[in-house]
Order: sequence, then structure tokens, then C-alpha cells
Amino acid sequence: MSKFVYEYLPKEKHLDILDVGSYDVNGTHRGNFADNPNWKYTGIDVEAGPNVDIVAINEYNLGLPAESYDVVISGSTAEHVKNIFDWVEEIARVTKKGGLVCIITPSRIDEHRFPVDCWRIMPDGMIYMFEYANLINIKSEIDYNTGFHFTVGIAKKGE
Repeated sequence: MSKFVYEYLPKEKHLDILDVGSYDVNGTHRGNFADNPNWKYTGIDVEAGPNVDIVAINEYNLGLPAESYDVVISGSTAEHVKNIFDWVEEIARVTKKGGLVCIITPSRIDEHRFPVDCWRIMPDGMIYMFEYANLINIKSEIDYNTGFHFTVGIAKKGE
């Protein structure tokens, strides 16, 4: 996530950032955004807890206005969502036109239920997810620098 922040987010621009699946199980992405006074980070998840600023109605209805965030991120959450296509459509819905989406999910890891474990997503699958939600793929690749081999997907919502 820090590489996405460094390479894609302008430091001088005000950005409203939404972290979908922000509940702190093994750490958070909040620190990637904390040092920039131009950025406002909001964590959302389906249950209250550490690093959760907003509790969503459910994973397919975040209960937020359409096109309300400049950047929507999600790390290590997609694999736990049963209907991945409804989920990514909801992410696209709350992203502003011209906004960015970054989804990071393992492409290879042992089963880890929280409460379910449904998916391993390869780059082609990430591209299809983005297309399904009318997002424009910028980059979808596997980061082999981690033991889990995370698939990193970055997309843009059309203007």
C-alpha cells in the first residue's frame, strides 16, 4: 500500500480516502496517510472495532453517498467477501469520477477464515473485477516480494 501511496497520490492535493475492510486484525493502512495534512483517512468495516470509523450496513452496501471518496483502498479483505462482484461495484459506486481504487489481496496463502475465506485473485481476475465494475485498470500484477504473493490492482473511475 505504501508503494501505491508514493507512486499514485499527489501529496499537495486534498484527498478523501476510504479504507474498505479497515478492522485492525494484523495492522492497518492508516499510517500510510497520517503524515499528510491534505489527506483525510476513513476506515469502514462491517463491524465496530479498532481502526473502524464507520460501520457499514453490509459489505455490499457501505451506506455512503455515491462518489464521495477520491481514493478507495482495500487490503487483505477481498478474499473474505462472498460476492466479490457486488462488493467491487459498491467500491466503484462510492469512488468519485476520476478517483483511484487500490485493492490488494493474496494470490497465494493458506486458508485463513475471517469469518470466511473465498478467493485467491490473479491479475487477470483483478482486471475482470475492475471491468465488471466499470473501472479502468491501470495496473494489476503480483508482488512477489512477500511470502503471500499479493495481487495488487489499481484502477481509475472514468470521468
